[in-house]
Amino acid sequence: MHTLIVLIGPTGVGKTELSLRLAEHFRTCIVSADSRQLYADLKIGTAAPTPEQLQRVPHHFVGTLRLTDYYSAAQYEAEVLKLLEKLFTEHDTVVLTGGSMMYVDAICKGIDDIPTVDAETRQLMLQKYEAEGLENLCAELKLLDPDYYKQVDLKNPKRVIHALEICYMTGKTYTSFRTNSPKERPFRILKIGLTRDREELYDRINRRVDLMVEEGLVEEARQVYSYRALNSLNTVGYKEIFKYLDGEWTLPFAIEKIKQNSRIYSRKQMTWFKRDGEIRWFHPEQEAEIWAYCQNSL
Repeated sequence: MHTLIVLIGPTGVGKTELSLRLAEHFRTCIVSADSRQLYADLKIGTAAPTPEQLQRVPHHFVGTLRLTDYYSAAQYEAEVLKLLEKLFTEHDTVVLTGGSMMYVDAICKGIDDIPTVDAETRQLMLQKYEAEGLENLCAELKLLDPDYYKQVDLKNPKRVIHALEICYMTGKTYTSFRTNSPKERPFRILKIGLTRDREELYDRINRRVDLMVEEGLVEEARQVYSYRALNSLNTVGYKEIFKYLDGEWTLPFAIEKIKQNSRIYSRKQMTWFKRDGEIRWFHPEQEAEIWAYCQNSL
């Protein structure tokens, strides 16, 4: 049976190098599950695969979007499943790797069949957001869908706006479309999680941020500065540098905030992943054990 090896773990843990070796071992390709590496203009701040890494192993869903392109986890699910259908005619095994929790779940469990929002409703909600601000939209969501209001990250405009779009367009609550029932997949899924001691992980994250700055993160952020209001740039690394470019923060302070927010994000990722009992956890240096686990499971 065809197998999708899903290699996951927090930011900075070491997924990239191991995913390359796994793909080389199985003579296959890599499908990215990173919602920001999709954008062609965000190479440094998202730690996108380098040209050398892309040459080592073919990658999919890296650098395929413009910053202004609308994209969702539901679109990702549909496009990856279609691609896997083709890839599994050429390979017995495919590697999927990344730290975007919703994208991983979209492929492994499926996304609820929520209606596609029409352009008119999307435009209307965007105008409301710009005119009234997030706080008013949150208050409106509390009235229209109190159940989802209790669960959603109220600081995430994309999630709040999307729920309101569905409420407006369908006349039903967003919650009513969320069944959370896993979908069957026509391939086997093998989940491998990478983890490190907190101190070790934090040190790697800090060093990675320093390397991004050396490689030109500030210049990359400056090039996309005019698009800063887009959701694609509402992400760690860019938000902090924008504060520096605005003159609100010094550069050393912005860099420290990137490190701090990256560490916070890594904790969120681990909390999410730890709820999944199907993941088998390893330290990235336990390569012999990881190979054995793959061989015994395939």
